[in-house]
Amino acid sequence: MTGLEPLIPIALFFSIAATAILRGPLGKALAERISGQAAERSASLDDGEVRAELDEVRYRLHDVEERLDFTERMLTRGQQLPKLEEGDGRDGP
Repeated sequence: MTGLEPLIPIALFFSIAATAILRGPLGKALAERISGQAAERSASLDDGEVRAELDEVRYRLHDVEERLDFTERMLTRGQQLPKLEEGDGRDGP
């Protein structure tokens, strides 16, 4: 016994994990990147498509900013409201 026996299952595990990862979407993207197909695809976008996508992102960012402002106003308004005492203000038991 050389003391290297525990390395066999570890090596087997990493081999199986690497195979599973590289056969999936990550491996396909890496293969496209190496072959140069990814660069060709990104270069094929014209200025109109890029501008349209940029406009959509700007619109969505503006919408998110408005929602954030509304939420901030509601939170500050909630802090300014007077707190109710023990009851809820109704008559009854």
